[in-house]
Amino acid sequence: MKIILIAILLSCSFGVTKLQKIPELSFYNYHGAKRSYCPLSEHIGNQPVNRKDTSLRLRQLRSEMVRISSVESAPLHGYIVTSDDEHQSETVDPRDMRREFLSGFYGSAGDAVVTLAKAALWTDGRYHLQADLELDCNWILMKKGRKPIPSITEWLKHEFRNRFNIRIGADPKLVSAATWEAWERDLANTSISLVAVRKNLIDLIWQVGRPNYNSYAAYPLKDEYAGKTWQEKIKDIRLEMSLAKADAFVVTALDEIAWLFNIRGYDLPHTPVLRSYAIVTQGSLHLYVPKHKLLRSVEKHLKMDSCSHAECVKWHNETCIWNDLRTMSQAWNKVWLPTPCGYAEGASKEIYSSIPAEKRLPKASPIIDLRAIKNKVEAEGMRRAHIRDGMAMCDFLAYMEEQISLDSEGWDEMQVSRVVNEFRLEQELNKGISFATIAAYGAHAALPHYEPINLTNIPIGKTSTLVVDSGGQYLDGTTDVTRTLHFGKPTEEQKKAYTSVLIGSIQLSSLIFPDDLMSDQVDVLARKPLWSTGNDYMHGTGHGIGHFSSVHESPISISYTGGMSVTLKPGYFLSNEPGFYKKGDFGVRLENILEVLTTNVSKTGQTFLKFRDVTLVPYEPKLIDYNMLTPMHRRWLNKYNQRIREEIGNELKKHLRMKGFYWMMDKTKDIPEWGKVNEDILLTHSHSNSSTFKEIPVLVTIIIIYNIILNFAMTYS
Repeated sequence: MKIILIAILLSCSFGVTKLQKIPELSFYNYHGAKRSYCPLSEHIGNQPVNRKDTSLRLRQLRSEMVRISSVESAPLHGYIVTSDDEHQSETVDPRDMRREFLSGFYGSAGDAVVTLAKAALWTDGRYHLQADLELDCNWILMKKGRKPIPSITEWLKHEFRNRFNIRIGADPKLVSAATWEAWERDLANTSISLVAVRKNLIDLIWQVGRPNYNSYAAYPLKDEYAGKTWQEKIKDIRLEMSLAKADAFVVTALDEIAWLFNIRGYDLPHTPVLRSYAIVTQGSLHLYVPKHKLLRSVEKHLKMDSCSHAECVKWHNETCIWNDLRTMSQAWNKVWLPTPCGYAEGASKEIYSSIPAEKRLPKASPIIDLRAIKNKVEAEGMRRAHIRDGMAMCDFLAYMEEQISLDSEGWDEMQVSRVVNEFRLEQELNKGISFATIAAYGAHAALPHYEPINLTNIPIGKTSTLVVDSGGQYLDGTTDVTRTLHFGKPTEEQKKAYTSVLIGSIQLSSLIFPDDLMSDQVDVLARKPLWSTGNDYMHGTGHGIGHFSSVHESPISISYTGGMSVTLKPGYFLSNEPGFYKKGDFGVRLENILEVLTTNVSKTGQTFLKFRDVTLVPYEPKLIDYNMLTPMHRRWLNKYNQRIREEIGNELKKHLRMKGFYWMMDKTKDIPEWGKVNEDILLTHSHSNSSTFKEIPVLVTIIIIYNIILNFAMTYS
């Protein structure tokens, strides 16, 4: 190595070689992260239970890459497989899980690149640990956010640095136009060309066991929940189009179509959308969807019968979108094509390719900003949904805590997931869960997005933490809540970690701020308690949340590491979810949904805003180190607990959910704002487990007492 360096320095000094042309000296780690239980030859019989052997699938894909009839052109040297469907959805239908099928990695975010010799996968900090366990030793793992990791294009340039006429393929329907164009820019002036392969190669090898799309039809969302008719929304969109001088607007994101037309469906797991495309012009509306997906009620709702004017929707078969775009665009001057914005990836490369370049108007969808500010009906619905959800969570947590204290059998991670979902499904207006429930105990709790399956499922013990991250879809709102639990005696380390996360959550929630503050600027408040101890978490602190829609909604994001930064506005709903993760040991995450409201605080004429928690679920007192809390933190916690007792307590009593009521009362006791907290008194269970009598519904108790008095009176009369 010393000889090589001396030679390079000498050659540079004589102007023979420029340092930047020597790829080997790049600061990037092209070999990826160190893999657990790899190489396979040294760990045979000791592989993680959820790791699948992908050798056969990789061989099959490589065979298709060089088959001219498959790629319909010269053979490929590499193939990119993204996590997207045709609509660039954040989560996809099981039939569209091509990257998952190929790699065995089931996190929601990740892109794979397969060459004739290697396979590599890029994913973000939420899934670093999970990907390491799920990917077999055929794969190179690139942990995004961990410098110095190369991007996909940087890795490809290094991989093929001494070769010519390299062809890298991808499906243009499954890659956003912005991503495709960025790849092309990065690969310009190299020997690598990006090739659109319209016959998806994963579809060719995924012939056995591939799920079908469901056949469930869509349904209209009543105005009493939506708060605004779809005709009014179309007027708003057409106004935005006029201001942008656009003749047409192509809508590709499924949650945007659902919002725009006030329809909901079953075409994504846990997100109530209809698989479709839409085109809006000043004189017409077009919906591209399979006919069997539309109930008669939806056709009437959208006024589809004999549609020939601007205020009705014309039906087209879904596959007609490609020919129609090419034909219709001949009469248009400017076509609004969505670009990336927060969680929205924008339209696909194939959509862009269907419109002549000179007619494209690349711009973020106008629906994103209009939808993010919830109208009065939607905001009130979100609050009501969170009240019902809080009641379900208190009921569930009371039941689970009692069962585990009784050493009931069967309480493992999957049982936790099943039961919390059942409690939620019992609630009025519930339409399912809003994402796959995370129930992670012990070392699994250190995986931010761990989902239990048969192979990884473990019992719930009493020595570590259990993270439960779950949410519901209701006709009037969407919920998302995370609580960290402990059923034994926590260690000091666990308590300090939990309390640091709680303090961060309180500091963000209690912020009053000017209306021009950017969302990424508030991230420091949630992270500061962890940063002060040298810790951090590899995910954002907050995301927007939809109204009976996507649990992650653009444009709102709270993250100092990048992503969408916006000014927060009244009517926004967003999450507040700091976390702590100790690899191989335990994890902590606490998540509430916040509503942005105006305040009366202003001495300069500028508008100031504040947050209000709409999630009302108790924290775990035994995990709180009260000595770490300042008087401000304690005051906030007391007020929050008071709201739970009043708002959730009333609903629990109204529905005779007394087990959940008494459990909630135990968990929300007031604490002194100053001085030492007597935890022995605070943690004494005065109701939930002490008396069977108190678990009898109030009405039944009154009836029993009445009958005793009546019988006594009759006996001695």
